[in-house]
Amino acid sequence: MEQPPKRRSERWVERRIERRGLRPRDAAYLIGAFWAIAVIVFGVLERIIDPKTFHSVWLGMWWAVETVTTVGYGDIVPSQTAGKVIAGFLMLGGLSLLAVVTAIVTSGFVARAQAERAPGSDPVLAKLDELGRQLEAVKRELDRLSGDKSPGESS
Repeated sequence: MEQPPKRRSERWVERRIERRGLRPRDAAYLIGAFWAIAVIVFGVLERIIDPKTFHSVWLGMWWAVETVTTVGYGDIVPSQTAGKVIAGFLMLGGLSLLAVVTAIVTSGFVARAQAERAPGSDPVLAKLDELGRQLEAVKRELDRLSGDKSPGESS
């Protein structure tokens, strides 16, 4: 089956990823844009689904923002079941958004620490190298001892 031709935006994204890779900052922008659109869409949906509770689209978007950011003031709460399902998606999405932002900040700190560390100064790697040398010495000694025995000898 032949693939449909790619859109211009898809080709641009692929070229950018091939050239520079997907950096944490790019992922943050993508996630931020996604959730900004989600806040607008779910705010409008809440207004349509529950017009008695959400008197305007702006109120629906305010509720979506406080739900995605996991603030949840409680000043406005959906009363319809569909609105509560939407709230569930927004809450789970908000948690994932916070996890990704935390991961991006952490990866930035780790990358900076790795860049500042001088080559060969990692104590864990130095200890692993030492253990590797000791293991090789033990293997050589075992090979030497097993080679000294005559074929009919047993221990």
